Amino acid sequence: MSTSVITLDKICKGFTDGDKFHQVLDHVDLHLQRGDTVALTGPSGCGKSTLLNIIAGFERPTSGTLSLLGAPTTQWNDARWSEFRHQQLGVVFQQFNLLTPLNVEDNIAFPLHLNNERWTPWCDHLVDTLGLCALRKRHVETLSGGQQQRVAIARALAHKPALLLADEPTGNLDQQASLEVMRLICALAAEHHTSILMVTHSQECAEFMQRRWHLDLGKVHE
Repeated sequence: MSTSVITLDKICKGFTDGDKFHQVLDHVDLHLQRGDTVALTGPSGCGKSTLLNIIAGFERPTSGTLSLLGAPTTQWNDARWSEFRHQQLGVVFQQFNLLTPLNVEDNIAFPLHLNNERWTPWCDHLVDTLGLCALRKRHVETLSGGQQQRVAIARALAHKPALLLADEPTGNLDQQASLEVMRLICALAAEHHTSILMVTHSQECAEFMQRRWHLDLGKVHE
């Protein structure tokens, strides 16, 4: 029997801008099972990043229920959210959010330290596949945007999360690097039953995912 990793039940999210109310998400119902890989598409500004932020606990829905790994999150406090993120979640942000005082290797190892884990052969594989071997001791602020993005991807995957949320993970990469990253992400999903929800505008990247969700006018359609 499949494990439900994400369940969204009538999720709504809106905000007020002056005297106007904008409904970003309108009674969204979604299910993501263990090992599912989904590409989330939609026009710019439609709420794709907002949906990811709600699932990661960075934003709260206006109404509705979010369950993660079968547990309703309505009553989760900050400590419970932190525990989930540290142990079960990998996130690739559009802005990378790397720790600038640290070098590449320490950034990648950061989620491992949070879980009292050590560097593993899997981390070596990530570094090698993403072309970061020569950059391991470089401070991240000295890297190009594409290099920083590859570090962010390695960090998100280092602890083999149950769920990966990725917001345009190949946006700063050339085509060859993008394809390598997508193959790596899909290999993680296949080997470790990681579920992936990836926002992308790239048709080529979306084709790597098993399923497609399209968000527009507050509704998600498959």
